[in-house]
Amino acid sequence: MGFGLGVVVPDTGISLQNRGAGFSLDPHHPNVVASGKRPFHTITIIPAFALDGQGQPLMSFGVMGGPMQAQGHLQLALRIMLHRQNPQAAIDAPRWRVEQGREVVFESTLDRNTLSTLRRLGHQVVLEDPLSNYNFGGAQAIVRDPQGFYINCRHRKP
Repeated sequence: MGFGLGVVVPDTGISLQNRGAGFSLDPHHPNVVASGKRPFHTITIIPAFALDGQGQPLMSFGVMGGPMQAQGHLQLALRIMLHRQNPQAAIDAPRWRVEQGREVVFESTLDRNTLSTLRRLGHQVVLEDPLSNYNFGGAQAIVRDPQGFYINCRHRKP
């Protein structure tokens, strides 16, 4: 499912997608297809665009990874816009995603002291290798620097 259905339309090179698999026909499911509903679906999240405090273009960016996308976009935007982190450093920084309850999945490159503290606070910490796992996806950003130049940064993930 990482690259859709695995079916290519003959003579076109077009690969068919299966993003609708996240929806349900079960009337009791939170992602049931119904009028007036807004079920969680990430197909429209990437790419994103942000303005600076003066309303000028600051960056276009995107984080892949299905359910991770919304969380990843927030993490990347906060690192760059709020914490003024270098865009490449922000993209390469370890990410995490909240699952259910107190379970939080972290890239295994996160600082060990941070992980220990989170465990002591009662979080159920799960580690995933960022280079061998597609659940965190990659990231890309084009950011305007203070001199007005745009820099293109990419994540190292597969």
